[in-house]
Amino acid sequence: MKRAWKGLLMLSVAFIFPTVLLADSFTMEDVVRSIDTMWTLLAAFLVFFMQAGFALVEAGFTRSKNTVNIIMKNFTDFLVGSILYWLVGFTIMFGLGNAFIGWQGSFEYLGLNIPLNAFLIFQTVFAATAATIVSGTMAERTKFTGYLIYSVFISAFIYPIVGHWIWGGGWLSDMVDFAGSTVVHSVGGWAALMGTMVLGPRTGKYRSDGTPNKIPGHSLVLAALGVFILWFGWFGFNPGSTISGLNLKIADIAMTTNLAAASGGLGALTIGWFIYKKPDVNSTLNGVLAGLVGITAGTASVTNVGAAIIGALSGSLVVLAIEFFDKIHIDDPVGAISVHGVGGAFGTLMVGIFAVDGGLLYGGGVNLFLTQLKGVLAVAGWTLATTYILFKSIDLTIGLRIDSTSEIEGLDFVEHGSVSYPDLTPLKGRSVRVKIDEEGE
Repeated sequence: MKRAWKGLLMLSVAFIFPTVLLADSFTMEDVVRSIDTMWTLLAAFLVFFMQAGFALVEAGFTRSKNTVNIIMKNFTDFLVGSILYWLVGFTIMFGLGNAFIGWQGSFEYLGLNIPLNAFLIFQTVFAATAATIVSGTMAERTKFTGYLIYSVFISAFIYPIVGHWIWGGGWLSDMVDFAGSTVVHSVGGWAALMGTMVLGPRTGKYRSDGTPNKIPGHSLVLAALGVFILWFGWFGFNPGSTISGLNLKIADIAMTTNLAAASGGLGALTIGWFIYKKPDVNSTLNGVLAGLVGITAGTASVTNVGAAIIGALSGSLVVLAIEFFDKIHIDDPVGAISVHGVGGAFGTLMVGIFAVDGGLLYGGGVNLFLTQLKGVLAVAGWTLATTYILFKSIDLTIGLRIDSTSEIEGLDFVEHGSVSYPDLTPLKGRSVRVKIDEEGE
């Protein structure tokens, strides 16, 4: 039976890749390596497409006068991240070194069954995801040059350090974070928190008595499409982290990923309906994302039931977290701090409860939970400290925030000399300055 299975597999690969038939010789190991490589590359391409999802979510949840700026930030995250992660970040993250940082460009110890470049491009798109999370939170009031400097440092140093601690054999390698609830998402979420704290809220966001104004985004259609794209891309994010197309665990991971997303949306819908007295679309969209972020750490470690519970709790929590940050005047136009920072930390902790191997509910005691807690706190401390220093340094030198007049006119024309909707936007020389009163109208 085993010999027949191998023969069928080789015949299938030869049918899909006819060039194999022309090779002088190939082994079963070559076939397996080819399948694993193709799977990893496919997953990387799906994660890359998530950049489009982030751009659409952020653009939809913000005002039309800042859409070009959102697009540019999402592009430059990947432009800068691709180069700097290749030059510096990948070695810091996966190179040989000590428990804190890698520095030697020798990666044989990883024991990869795929070409190094396949693994590198897969990790590159993860790095870009961590960087771009901040874009929406700091939207509508950030200088493009300041944001560009931030992208350099998070891609080259801040994110790779965390990756080395957990995925590169560092001092947190005993924690479970399969696809990056903490490594990727909470890093982006905590960086976003520091960015918006240094920036301050948007003009007109809070009344003189401190109560928040609702500043609606210009297109929920774009935001919803972005969430669907991110949901689709997550099937590369989580199952792709096996870096093996022959690991049948990818089916389980795909299922837990989908269940968490669906239950996250339902959890947020329920809580949002209770709070706002109507089925709120913003809450539901962020609930789906929170469910996806929450399951990412334990997607390979929990059952379908565990995934549904983690997703529902993550989706419910994100609505409450968004309300909390709004009340303390943390202005986050897209809810990224709550989705990625809070959701990433919460999902990582839930591994200690719901993991079949070592989880509290499965007789594993509290050891795994404490390990997860140590990792969450360490990453939060590192990211909050380094990004605060980074953003504060930018603010004290070249300046992080645009002036109030430019903010009211919109970043598109002021920062980029362009607009996304020319038929609806006044041109240069005829620009209309919109005054926002205390009521935000």
